[in-house]
Amino acid sequence: MKKFSKKSRIIIIVIACVLVALAVACVLYINDYYRATCNVENTQTVKVLQIKEGYFFDGPGSTNALVFYPGGKVQDIAYAELLKEIADRGVDCFLVSMPANLAMFGYKKAGAILERYSYENWYLGGHSLGGAFGCYYVADHVDEFDGIVLFASYSTKDFSNSDIRVLSMYGSEDRVLNHANFEKSRANMPTSYLEVEIPGGNHGQFGDYGMQKGDGEAFIDSSEQKTIAAELVSQFILGK
Repeated sequence: MKKFSKKSRIIIIVIACVLVALAVACVLYINDYYRATCNVENTQTVKVLQIKEGYFFDGPGSTNALVFYPGGKVQDIAYAELLKEIADRGVDCFLVSMPANLAMFGYKKAGAILERYSYENWYLGGHSLGGAFGCYYVADHVDEFDGIVLFASYSTKDFSNSDIRVLSMYGSEDRVLNHANFEKSRANMPTSYLEVEIPGGNHGQFGDYGMQKGDGEAFIDSSEQKTIAAELVSQFILGK
């Protein structure tokens, strides 16, 4: 049996300790996320169903659908109230659950939803990191979508020569969104681009997961911000 020198044993022990430390750090990072402060419940007009990819918010509409990617390190169901409001107005919604609550690990999941459900018009978007990675997917499948809906997010992908429509909204008190990058991203937007600032809103109130670290203090409540957002989506997609 081969014997290791004292120096080799020390190196092996150090490497093992580093690997264990990295594994522990990874577990801690994955488990350190924003928990939802709301529940997934049916309403009189919107039926919520759990599906393989996450949740389906089935409202009175049947023509238009929005696939929604959650923000980074935010529990998926934190967006249940927002999506119920959107579905109630006639746009069915698919809330996608992401591995480790990070859209970068599951941004292709929209494809399975489009394969299994039939709608005349498809829209994809999401909140913060989720919206950014939603744009990654749309960029490679632009002909499959009618539009993008961004909630406190922006695209690093170039849609400037595309016919796709984009709605972008953010709160005036948002201190999490990188505003410098957001301004630069406008060059990536198509001609049919609508940008709306929600007065008094912040970054986190598109969902229900408490105060996000570094965010600004909103001076409208969370329910009002979500109602405004749902109305904007309804007007953008349905024209009403």
